[in-house]
Amino acid sequence: MSEQMTAKVDVDLAQPSILSRRNPLRYVMLLAGLAVVVMLPYWIYPPVAMDILCWGLFAISVDLLLGFTGLLSFGHAAFWGGSAYCTGLIATTWGVPFPVAVLGGAVFSMVIAWPIGYLSVRRTGIYFAMVTLAFAQMLYFIANKARDLTGGENGLQGIPRNFFGIEAVETDPFYFYYVGAVLVLLGILLAWRVVNSPFGRVLTAVRDNPARARALGYDVERYKITAFVISAGLAGLAGGVFAVSHQFASLQELMWTTSGKVVLVTVLGGIGTLWGGLVGAGVVVTLEDYLASSGFEGIGLITGTIFVVIVLLFRHGIWGTARNVVRRYVLERRQRSRD
Repeated sequence: MSEQMTAKVDVDLAQPSILSRRNPLRYVMLLAGLAVVVMLPYWIYPPVAMDILCWGLFAISVDLLLGFTGLLSFGHAAFWGGSAYCTGLIATTWGVPFPVAVLGGAVFSMVIAWPIGYLSVRRTGIYFAMVTLAFAQMLYFIANKARDLTGGENGLQGIPRNFFGIEAVETDPFYFYYVGAVLVLLGILLAWRVVNSPFGRVLTAVRDNPARARALGYDVERYKITAFVISAGLAGLAGGVFAVSHQFASLQELMWTTSGKVVLVTVLGGIGTLWGGLVGAGVVVTLEDYLASSGFEGIGLITGTIFVVIVLLFRHGIWGTARNVVRRYVLERRQRSRD
């Protein structure tokens, strides 16, 4: 590799693009997003609002792996569901405040993610996806057989929402939403920090050209495993909050359909956008709740149709397409000002 090419790659890893530098529009969008999070339980039923945030963080965890590392996982339900069960068991057995139980579930997801990631990241493409799916199904069958611990097909019921004796949070979904939202926002902040760090730019280089990144001295497998573990922790954080919100953890959380659904949510929002996961979750969860409330049984048919339409019309997803339009507008204005 020539010195000129090496220098170019080093610059790409060290500096973000001009469009990602700080500008007033980013702060306006951040404040608007926070305002939506605060007002969401006023607009829709608080448990549904909580589901949107949980699925949004779940999709962000998948996007961290898919959009920024180039690894498609069909087994992320293992971390979402595994954390749901672990969080429920910690909260039920020890009676600790639910944020502690949720963090315990996230740590559990990261612990089981390390060996899975170590055995999976050496594969690429569909082979990686199938290996992660196999591990997720293995965890599903373990949870199903360990009935004394997980409740088997009946699930883990009656998960408490202990929160330092504050009854309003423990019994009212409206107040619980705001405490749970803080945990989800911390997870989103962590994902944002990872993506906008030198580590995140190395992940992007690994995604785009792993051979070049390896030639520059980066341990590609180690970076992939680290990203996999962080992604699992974020998925576990989301799954733990989801379980406490519903006060229930079931085998549904570990099924392969859950992994498929979160990939769908990620693609709808936009791969490689990070924030697109929240948009995709808002569309899917709200639509499913509306259709279920109206008594419509073919929910999968409707969501599948919308997915196909959006993929055909918006190749970069909802958020990705909107972002590209704004970027093009900003670049055109800058070009005009220079002329």
